[in-house]
Amino acid sequence: MKRLGTLCAWLLIATLVSGSLPLAAQTVMPASEALKSADAKVRADAIRQLAKSGDATVIPTIASMINDPSEKVRREVVLTLASIRTPTVLDPLIAATRDADPKIRVLAIESLAGFYSGYVPSTGFSAFWQRAWRKATRRFAEENVRIDPGVAAEPKVITALVAALNDTSALEPSRKAADALGILVARLAVPDLIKASYSSDPDLAVEALNALAKIHDFSAGPQLINLLDHESKDVKRQAIVTLGILRTKDALPKLQSIHVNNPDRTVREKALEGLAYLGSPVSAPLFIKALWSSEKNLRILGAEGLARARDPGTLSDLERAVQVEKDAEVKLAIEYAITALGKADYFSLVVKELGSKLRGNAAQAYLTELSQDASFLPRLYPYLTSQDNDVRRKLCAVLMFTGNASSVEYLERLSSDPDVDVATEALRALRAVRQRKT
Repeated sequence: MKRLGTLCAWLLIATLVSGSLPLAAQTVMPASEALKSADAKVRADAIRQLAKSGDATVIPTIASMINDPSEKVRREVVLTLASIRTPTVLDPLIAATRDADPKIRVLAIESLAGFYSGYVPSTGFSAFWQRAWRKATRRFAEENVRIDPGVAAEPKVITALVAALNDTSALEPSRKAADALGILVARLAVPDLIKASYSSDPDLAVEALNALAKIHDFSAGPQLINLLDHESKDVKRQAIVTLGILRTKDALPKLQSIHVNNPDRTVREKALEGLAYLGSPVSAPLFIKALWSSEKNLRILGAEGLARARDPGTLSDLERAVQVEKDAEVKLAIEYAITALGKADYFSLVVKELGSKLRGNAAQAYLTELSQDASFLPRLYPYLTSQDNDVRRKLCAVLMFTGNASSVEYLERLSSDPDVDVATEALRALRAVRQRKT
């Protein structure tokens, strides 16, 4: 009886303080009525409750709130639609890319990219942590953030993102649009991204260059060479790497000059990275010199450059280096290079590194490059029965980019793998391989 009296007292105090009874003592308002409430918080809560129902028929109701006068409500609508993977969410998300609030535009742009890539936008501390993690990891993790081969965004999505890219009245949505176009491998956006790479805003220019690197349209390269003289160090460094990835041979003399003569150490290192991607035999002396550097990153880039240059005369240098190298990441790069030059001694060690938490992404990138040569694929197949789940899963990811008709039977077998992550990756690879066959 005493506890009941205490509860009543607390209800009375809550009523006096808030002007209404606590939620538990109120009659629950139907969502249809809550959406019409004058209180933005009530409307936002109603959207969350509708989303929790899992009923697809509520999507039009949620989407109809995309023009709500409250920024809080519109933000909730975008976040809710981002978690739903049905085509009906695309039009309201496209509308939100034109929202008056730049932050909502950013969320809408991230949501459109996430619809195809599977990355749902996060806010607050979670988003900060994800950005910090991506910044701390090596470039291979960043390069993997793009849609699967064979997946194509609808033209209306690309059109909306290009419009957001070109609307520089608010720069953050423009930068995010450049990033999204790269994730979606939007070849139709290449001319606009080239233009954006010359933006007076260095951050937008860097995002545009990074997107061009992901899209891999080699015709863009010659139009970016002038950026090697850019006053912004960040733009210059990203231009260097992008030109290398795009195999822009005309940039070779300038990249070599920057690597040898630039007074800034970080720019010199980026120039070696660009040269390593370009992989010209002309640069072999620079790569060999880097292979014996005291700096770990330079040794990695030297090995990668020699792998792509494919100069058989450098094999002896690589074999000497692998014998004395102590760092596991550098050693993996040298083993990749030796394998690229046709010697199979270290191939199984490269595959084994797929199971490494620290070096798995690098091993995956190396094997994807090696298996661009279809004759290399049969060497991968025996490892698809590995006892290591991560090895099987990452080999499926390799075949998603490089597999052909000969890969189908192996991937079909793995699509029933007892490990759900392996089975999922096998199904993704099967979809990509079958798309290439048609």
